[in-house]
Amino acid sequence: MENKFLIFFVTVAFFSCGPDKSNLKEEAQSAKSTPAPAALADPTKGIGQVKNVTLHTPLEQERVIRGKAIYEMKCSACHRLDEKRVVGPGWKDVTKTRKPEWIMNMVTNVDVMLEQDAEAQKLLELCLTRMPNQNVSIGDARDVLEFMRQNDGEQ
Repeated sequence: MENKFLIFFVTVAFFSCGPDKSNLKEEAQSAKSTPAPAALADPTKGIGQVKNVTLHTPLEQERVIRGKAIYEMKCSACHRLDEKRVVGPGWKDVTKTRKPEWIMNMVTNVDVMLEQDAEAQKLLELCLTRMPNQNVSIGDARDVLEFMRQNDGEQ
């Protein structure tokens, strides 16, 4: 009985996170008419508001705790903390292979990243499912990043 409730809850949470279906045509037209950036200063940082992230050592434990809570609420249905791919890719070593700016831009600007960022497009081809826009703020994305750093073994 508990498993059925858990499956139902995860399914409802997953589908409620997606965009409003009534605006999909309008959004698709808007995305097509948005010009691609002429040249990114650093394409490894992704596309979005996040240009520079200052990382601190040791990890900021308050951010780690908030990031874990956000992961559990918004990310864990699709992403595992190991290398296993479920719906989306596993998070193991993501902070070792991607710049912090790219990670935060992917979380906060997912629609543009999937349309214009080559690395995000490769992930979409691999996973075959678009990451939904979870409306994560830059501050919350920074907390998730700190949790990812801890998951990757940083102290």
